Amino acid sequence: MAEQLRSRGRLALALAASAIFVWLLVGQQSPTAAAQTNFVGGAPSRPDSSDIRALRLRFEPGSRSNWHSHSNWQIIAAEEGRGRTQVRGGPMQEMLPGESPIFAGPGVVHWHGAAPDEYVVQLTFISGQATWHEPVSDEDYLGR
Repeated sequence: MAEQLRSRGRLALALAASAIFVWLLVGQQSPTAAAQTNFVGGAPSRPDSSDIRALRLRFEPGSRSNWHSHSNWQIIAAEEGRGRTQVRGGPMQEMLPGESPIFAGPGVVHWHGAAPDEYVVQLTFISGQATWHEPVSDEDYLGR
């Protein structure tokens, strides 16, 4: 009986040691394996992004923002519908899903909104604070 207890103890010890070995081996290789699977040359670092906001905005037909600028930048893209945007003094631009996003750099005064006859859902990424100006005139909105 004492021999059976010793055999069971050795078996339990061997199983525990094997489990610890496998756990250490898998636990140490997982992050490296995942990084090598998804990236070549090492995984990228993640710089602070606490000053960046991502928003989804729906503008109904004919609605638009006032003229405004951002202290850093804004990126705007149409996800659904048809939108418009304009940099002050520049031509009005149409925004459609699948087309290139619009970039407004620091201090660039601009507006964005929906087309006169169709809504738009805009994806926007903003860094910095907005400075708001006057409403956009109907002439600017209509591209005249």
